[in-house]
Amino acid sequence: MIGRRAFITLLGGAATWPLAARAQQAPMPVIGYLSTGSPESDGFRLNAFRRGLNETGYVEGQNVAIEYRWAQAQYDRLSALAADLVRRQVTVIYAMGTPSGFAAKQATTTIPIVFNLGVDPVTLGLVASLNRPGSNATRIALLNVELMGKRLELLRELVPTVASIALLVNPTSANTEPETRDAGEATRTLGLQLNVLNATNESEIDIAFATLARQRASALVISTDTFFTNRRDRLVALAARHGVPAIYAYREFALAGGLMSYGTNVTDSHRQAGVYTGRILKGEKPADLPIQQVTRVELIINMKTAKALGVTVPLPLLSRADEVIE
Repeated sequence: MIGRRAFITLLGGAATWPLAARAQQAPMPVIGYLSTGSPESDGFRLNAFRRGLNETGYVEGQNVAIEYRWAQAQYDRLSALAADLVRRQVTVIYAMGTPSGFAAKQATTTIPIVFNLGVDPVTLGLVASLNRPGSNATRIALLNVELMGKRLELLRELVPTVASIALLVNPTSANTEPETRDAGEATRTLGLQLNVLNATNESEIDIAFATLARQRASALVISTDTFFTNRRDRLVALAARHGVPAIYAYREFALAGGLMSYGTNVTDSHRQAGVYTGRILKGEKPADLPIQQVTRVELIINMKTAKALGVTVPLPLLSRADEVIE
């Protein structure tokens, strides 16, 4: 027979068992999401990233937490934001865009990093090789910077009378040098004039379009830099206002009313980044994860915009489109 005091002691000890078990549970892993953009501009990217996490069994708020750091297109803030994530001791960092990748890499050599870049990380010194990155970082690669020449060819096919093409770039971006070089080679081959316009902020975008109008450029190509992707609605509206046919790298521009886009599916790249992040959370090492290449290229044509611009889309070009927006 158990005495009253012993019985109370037994109950008290039993009551502490669940508390002790909970205290011994591993803390929820934390992902540091470092972006050049904002919650509004990153909506489609973030949704795709979460889908990739879900594929590996992780659901935000249930078994993984995400700490968000938004640069709001102010690239000079990225170093401080990356350092803040390191101080927070996050489990892994997802760096969205080339500037974010640089900032994360400079902030830590120990916390795993997943990049989502459109340029060669080996050339930039971010990883040792494509097959074995050999560091705390791995990358999802977009085949978009390399497609600049093809975009110019498509513009020429769409507007056969074009004589000069403007290229809008961000001079602070790592994408600018290879894109400008490839655009120069393509326009020389096509017998066209190339006008390079620079923009690093909102006011300079307006200046660039005013310059484009003065130069009477017949068509426009927008750089792949995330600075422009985060302002796709504004750029599409300005192109429409100036009546200039424009081509973009990402389908999100065409969905927003842009005339034409040609590039890899950026949404799928963010999904794959989510998968890689989940695999790292499960214990895999970035150094052992080969660089994933997103190579499926898609051509999107917005016929509503073409009609508004008075552009007749040639049937051969229309037949090659992966998607036609009516």
